[in-house]
Amino acid sequence: MRIGLVGAGPWARQAAVPALTAHDGVDFVGIWARRPEAAAEVAPGVPIVDSVDALIDSVDAVAFAVPPEVQADLAVRAAEAGRHVLLDKPIAGTVDDAERLAAAVDRAGVGSMVTLTRRFAEETREFLRAVRAHRTAGVTATWLSGALLGGEYAGSTWRHDGGALMDVGPHVVDLVEAVLGPVTDVPFARRAVDSDTWSITLDHDGRVSQVTLSMRTPVRPSVLHVSASGPDGLVELQERTTPPDRCYAVLLDEFLESVRLGVPHECSVHRGLHLQRVLAQVTTRLTEQGG
Repeated sequence: MRIGLVGAGPWARQAAVPALTAHDGVDFVGIWARRPEAAAEVAPGVPIVDSVDALIDSVDAVAFAVPPEVQADLAVRAAEAGRHVLLDKPIAGTVDDAERLAAAVDRAGVGSMVTLTRRFAEETREFLRAVRAHRTAGVTATWLSGALLGGEYAGSTWRHDGGALMDVGPHVVDLVEAVLGPVTDVPFARRAVDSDTWSITLDHDGRVSQVTLSMRTPVRPSVLHVSASGPDGLVELQERTTPPDRCYAVLLDEFLESVRLGVPHECSVHRGLHLQRVLAQVTTRLTEQGG
Protein backbone atom coordinates (compact mmCIF):
# COMPACT_ATOMS: atom_id res chain seq x y z
CA MET A 1 0.00 0.00 0.00
CA ARG A 2 1.28 3.47 -0.90
CA ILE A 3 1.14 5.59 2.24
CA GLY A 4 2.08 9.23 2.75
CA LEU A 5 2.57 11.02 6.05
CA VAL A 6 1.25 14.43 7.08
CA GLY A 7 3.24 15.96 9.95
CA ALA A 8 6.84 16.02 11.17
CA GLY A 9 6.64 16.42 14.92
CA PRO A 10 7.86 14.17 17.75
CA TRP A 11 5.25 11.48 17.14
CA ALA A 12 6.24 11.24 13.49
CA ARG A 13 9.86 10.87 14.58
CA GLN A 14 9.23 8.32 17.33
CA ALA A 15 6.64 6.07 15.73
CA ALA A 16 5.19 6.79 12.31
CA VAL A 17 8.35 7.32 10.26
CA PRO A 18 10.36 4.31 11.53
CA ALA A 19 7.33 2.01 11.25
CA LEU A 20 6.32 3.18 7.78
CA THR A 21 9.92 3.00 6.57
CA ALA A 22 10.50 -0.54 7.81
CA HIS A 23 7.18 -2.21 6.97
CA ASP A 24 7.33 -4.72 4.11
CA GLY A 25 3.73 -4.06 3.12
CA VAL A 26 4.12 -0.31 2.83
CA ASP A 27 5.56 1.92 0.14
CA PHE A 28 6.31 5.11 2.07
CA VAL A 29 5.99 7.47 -0.87
CA GLY A 30 6.16 10.92 0.67
CA ILE A 31 5.81 13.31 3.58
CA TRP A 32 4.29 16.77 3.88
CA ALA A 33 4.75 19.17 6.77
CA ARG A 34 4.19 22.88 7.25
CA ARG A 35 7.98 23.27 7.41
CA PRO A 36 9.72 21.26 4.65
CA GLU A 37 13.01 21.35 6.58
CA ALA A 38 11.34 19.56 9.50
CA ALA A 39 10.00 16.89 7.15
CA ALA A 40 13.48 16.36 5.68
CA GLU A 41 14.96 16.02 9.15
CA VAL A 42 12.35 13.58 10.42
CA ALA A 43 12.23 11.38 7.32
CA PRO A 44 15.60 11.53 5.53
CA GLY A 45 15.44 10.02 2.09
CA VAL A 46 11.65 10.16 1.87
CA PRO A 47 10.33 12.52 -0.86
CA ILE A 48 9.10 15.87 0.46
CA VAL A 49 5.76 16.71 -1.14
CA ASP A 50 4.82 20.33 -1.89
CA SER A 51 1.21 20.25 -0.70
CA VAL A 52 -1.31 18.13 1.15
CA ASP A 53 -3.37 17.73 -2.00
CA ALA A 54 -0.34 16.52 -3.95
CA LEU A 55 0.34 13.97 -1.22
CA ILE A 56 -3.28 12.78 -1.23
CA ASP A 57 -3.18 12.42 -5.01
CA SER A 58 -0.11 10.16 -4.87
CA VAL A 59 -1.16 7.60 -2.24
CA ASP A 60 -3.63 4.90 -1.27
CA ALA A 61 -3.67 5.99 2.39
CA VAL A 62 -2.67 9.00 4.46
CA ALA A 63 -1.15 8.76 7.94
CA PHE A 64 -1.43 11.78 10.22
CA ALA A 65 0.85 13.12 12.95
CA VAL A 66 -0.56 16.62 13.44
CA PRO A 67 -2.65 18.43 16.09
CA PRO A 68 -6.26 17.18 16.30
CA GLU A 69 -7.85 20.41 15.11
CA VAL A 70 -5.64 20.27 11.99
CA GLN A 71 -6.10 16.55 11.43
CA ALA A 72 -9.89 16.63 11.20
CA ASP A 73 -10.06 18.92 8.16
CA LEU A 74 -7.16 17.27 6.32
CA ALA A 75 -8.45 13.75 6.99
CA VAL A 76 -11.88 14.70 5.63
CA ARG A 77 -10.16 15.83 2.44
CA ALA A 78 -8.25 12.56 2.22
CA ALA A 79 -11.36 10.44 2.78
CA GLU A 80 -13.36 12.43 0.24
CA ALA A 81 -10.59 11.68 -2.27
CA GLY A 82 -11.03 7.96 -1.59
CA ARG A 83 -7.93 7.51 0.57
CA HIS A 84 -7.76 5.33 3.66
CA VAL A 85 -6.76 7.22 6.81
CA LEU A 86 -4.46 6.46 9.76
CA LEU A 87 -5.49 8.93 12.44
CA ASP A 88 -3.73 10.20 15.53
CA LYS A 89 -5.74 10.55 18.75
CA PRO A 90 -7.85 12.42 19.59
CA ILE A 91 -9.19 12.38 16.07
CA ALA A 92 -10.41 16.01 16.17
CA GLY A 93 -10.50 19.11 18.29
CA THR A 94 -14.26 18.87 18.95
CA VAL A 95 -17.01 16.27 18.90
CA ASP A 96 -18.66 18.04 15.96
CA ASP A 97 -15.47 17.77 13.91
CA ALA A 98 -15.02 14.13 14.94
CA GLU A 99 -18.56 13.38 13.77
CA ARG A 100 -17.88 15.15 10.48
CA LEU A 101 -14.74 13.07 9.97
CA ALA A 102 -16.48 9.78 10.77
CA ALA A 103 -19.28 10.67 8.36
CA ALA A 104 -16.77 11.42 5.59
CA VAL A 105 -15.07 8.06 6.11
CA ASP A 106 -18.42 6.27 5.99
CA ARG A 107 -19.57 8.08 2.84
CA ALA A 108 -16.30 7.29 1.05
CA GLY A 109 -16.23 3.66 2.20
CA VAL A 110 -12.53 3.91 3.03
CA GLY A 111 -10.59 2.18 5.78
CA SER A 112 -9.59 3.92 8.98
CA MET A 113 -7.52 3.30 12.09
CA VAL A 114 -6.82 5.37 15.20
CA THR A 115 -3.32 5.08 16.63
CA LEU A 116 -4.30 3.83 20.09
CA THR A 117 -0.80 2.44 20.24
CA ARG A 118 -0.93 0.79 23.68
CA ARG A 119 -3.63 -1.54 22.34
CA PHE A 120 -1.01 -2.98 20.01
CA ALA A 121 1.64 -3.65 22.68
CA GLU A 122 2.13 -7.29 23.64
CA GLU A 123 2.10 -6.52 27.37
CA THR A 124 -1.30 -4.86 26.98
CA ARG A 125 -2.67 -7.78 25.03
CA GLU A 126 -1.41 -10.20 27.67
CA PHE A 127 -3.20 -8.11 30.31
CA LEU A 128 -6.46 -8.10 28.36
CA ARG A 129 -6.26 -11.86 27.75
CA ALA A 130 -5.82 -12.40 31.49
CA VAL A 131 -8.71 -10.06 32.32
CA ARG A 132 -11.09 -11.98 30.07
CA ALA A 133 -10.59 -15.04 32.28
CA HIS A 134 -11.59 -13.09 35.42
CA ARG A 135 -14.76 -11.52 36.76
CA THR A 136 -13.97 -7.84 37.17
CA ALA A 137 -15.85 -5.47 39.47
CA GLY A 138 -13.78 -2.34 38.94
CA VAL A 139 -10.66 -0.83 37.42
CA THR A 140 -8.15 1.77 38.56
CA ALA A 141 -5.95 3.32 35.89
CA THR A 142 -3.09 5.79 36.21
CA TRP A 143 -0.92 7.51 33.61
CA LEU A 144 1.60 10.00 34.97
CA SER A 145 4.34 11.75 33.03
CA GLY A 146 6.33 14.96 32.96
CA ALA A 147 5.99 15.42 29.22
CA LEU A 148 4.73 19.00 29.50
CA LEU A 149 7.54 19.98 31.91
CA GLY A 150 10.29 19.52 29.35
CA GLY A 151 11.40 17.54 26.33
CA GLU A 152 10.16 17.42 22.76
CA TYR A 153 6.44 17.42 23.62
CA ALA A 154 6.67 20.42 25.97
CA GLY A 155 6.17 22.90 23.13
CA SER A 156 2.94 21.31 21.92
CA THR A 157 0.20 23.95 22.20
CA TRP A 158 -2.72 21.56 21.92
CA ARG A 159 -1.30 19.32 24.65
CA HIS A 160 -0.93 22.29 26.98
CA ASP A 161 -4.47 23.40 26.21
CA GLY A 162 -6.12 20.00 26.59
CA GLY A 163 -3.69 18.56 29.10
CA ALA A 164 -3.40 14.90 29.91
CA LEU A 165 -7.09 14.32 29.25
CA MET A 166 -6.74 14.99 25.53
CA ASP A 167 -3.32 13.40 25.01
CA VAL A 168 -3.15 10.25 27.14
CA GLY A 169 -6.83 10.21 28.08
CA PRO A 170 -7.89 8.37 24.89
CA HIS A 171 -5.39 5.58 25.64
CA VAL A 172 -6.56 5.14 29.23
CA VAL A 173 -10.29 5.35 28.52
CA ASP A 174 -9.81 2.85 25.69
CA LEU A 175 -8.09 0.41 28.07
CA VAL A 176 -10.62 0.68 30.89
CA GLU A 177 -13.45 0.22 28.39
CA ALA A 178 -11.68 -2.86 27.01
CA VAL A 179 -12.09 -4.32 30.50
CA LEU A 180 -15.45 -2.93 31.70
CA GLY A 181 -17.30 -2.00 28.52
CA PRO A 182 -18.47 1.42 27.30
CA VAL A 183 -18.62 4.43 29.58
CA THR A 184 -22.25 5.27 30.31
CA ASP A 185 -21.76 8.23 32.65
CA VAL A 186 -19.07 10.46 34.19
CA PRO A 187 -20.08 10.94 37.85
CA PHE A 188 -16.98 12.89 38.89
CA ALA A 189 -14.17 14.95 37.35
CA ARG A 190 -11.57 17.24 38.90
CA ARG A 191 -8.39 18.84 37.56
CA ALA A 192 -5.51 20.23 39.60
CA VAL A 193 -4.23 22.73 37.05
CA ASP A 194 -0.73 23.23 38.48
CA SER A 195 0.14 19.54 38.10
CA ASP A 196 -2.37 18.82 35.29
CA THR A 197 -3.72 16.01 37.48
CA TRP A 198 -7.13 14.74 36.38
CA SER A 199 -9.14 12.62 38.81
CA ILE A 200 -12.07 11.01 37.02
CA THR A 201 -14.76 8.48 37.93
CA LEU A 202 -16.32 6.63 35.00
CA ASP A 203 -19.48 4.53 35.17
CA HIS A 204 -19.61 1.48 32.92
CA ASP A 205 -23.27 0.47 33.26
CA GLY A 206 -22.94 -0.13 37.00
CA ARG A 207 -19.25 -0.98 37.23
CA VAL A 208 -16.79 1.79 37.98
CA SER A 209 -13.30 2.84 36.91
CA GLN A 210 -11.15 5.40 38.70
CA VAL A 211 -8.75 7.25 36.38
CA THR A 212 -5.82 9.52 37.26
CA LEU A 213 -3.95 11.38 34.53
CA SER A 214 -1.13 13.92 34.55
CA MET A 215 1.47 15.27 32.17
CA ARG A 216 3.04 17.65 34.69
CA THR A 217 4.22 15.16 37.29
CA PRO A 218 8.05 14.94 37.43
CA VAL A 219 8.43 11.17 37.08
CA ARG A 220 10.83 9.32 34.82
CA PRO A 221 10.02 7.01 33.21
CA SER A 222 6.33 7.69 32.78
CA VAL A 223 3.96 5.55 34.83
CA LEU A 224 1.17 3.48 33.29
CA HIS A 225 -0.65 1.24 35.74
CA VAL A 226 -4.01 -0.46 35.20
CA SER A 227 -5.51 -2.75 37.85
CA ALA A 228 -8.64 -4.86 37.33
CA SER A 229 -10.07 -6.40 40.49
CA GLY A 230 -13.02 -8.57 41.37
CA PRO A 231 -14.09 -11.86 42.96
CA ASP A 232 -11.44 -13.77 40.99
CA GLY A 233 -8.58 -11.57 42.22
CA LEU A 234 -6.37 -8.89 40.71
CA VAL A 235 -4.91 -8.52 37.22
CA GLU A 236 -2.43 -5.71 36.60
CA LEU A 237 -0.73 -3.95 33.72
CA GLN A 238 2.36 -2.26 35.12
CA GLU A 239 4.65 -1.76 32.16
CA ARG A 240 4.92 0.10 28.91
CA THR A 241 7.94 -1.67 27.47
CA THR A 242 6.97 -2.08 23.81
CA PRO A 243 8.32 1.04 22.04
CA PRO A 244 5.95 3.25 20.02
CA ASP A 245 7.40 2.28 16.63
CA ARG A 246 6.86 -1.42 17.36
CA CYS A 247 3.26 -0.74 18.42
CA TYR A 248 2.79 1.24 15.22
CA ALA A 249 4.21 -1.63 13.16
CA VAL A 250 1.64 -4.06 14.60
CA LEU A 251 -1.03 -1.45 14.00
CA LEU A 252 0.05 -1.27 10.35
CA ASP A 253 -0.24 -5.06 10.05
CA GLU A 254 -3.83 -4.91 11.22
CA PHE A 255 -4.67 -1.79 9.22
CA LEU A 256 -3.51 -3.43 5.99
CA GLU A 257 -5.48 -6.58 6.79
CA SER A 258 -8.59 -4.57 7.63
CA VAL A 259 -8.43 -2.71 4.31
CA ARG A 260 -7.75 -5.93 2.39
CA LEU A 261 -10.78 -7.65 3.91
CA GLY A 262 -12.97 -4.55 3.82
CA VAL A 263 -13.85 -5.08 7.49
CA PRO A 264 -13.61 -2.11 9.89
CA HIS A 265 -11.10 -2.57 12.70
CA GLU A 266 -12.24 -2.18 16.31
CA CYS A 267 -9.96 0.89 16.45
CA SER A 268 -11.57 2.54 13.43
CA VAL A 269 -12.64 6.17 13.22
CA HIS A 270 -15.82 5.25 15.10
CA ARG A 271 -13.75 4.16 18.09
CA GLY A 272 -12.08 7.55 17.93
CA LEU A 273 -15.47 9.28 17.76
CA HIS A 274 -16.73 7.38 20.80
CA LEU A 275 -13.63 8.30 22.81
CA GLN A 276 -14.00 11.94 21.74
CA ARG A 277 -17.53 11.92 23.16
CA VAL A 278 -16.32 10.47 26.45
CA LEU A 279 -13.63 13.16 26.74
CA ALA A 280 -16.31 15.78 26.11
CA GLN A 281 -18.43 14.25 28.90
CA VAL A 282 -15.47 14.58 31.25
CA THR A 283 -14.92 18.26 30.42
CA THR A 284 -18.65 18.94 30.79
CA ARG A 285 -18.70 17.28 34.22
CA LEU A 286 -15.59 19.23 35.19
CA THR A 287 -17.34 22.49 34.35
CA GLU A 288 -20.52 21.49 36.17
CA GLN A 289 -18.58 20.56 39.30
CA GLY A 290 -16.41 23.67 39.17
CA GLY A 291 -13.26 21.60 38.89
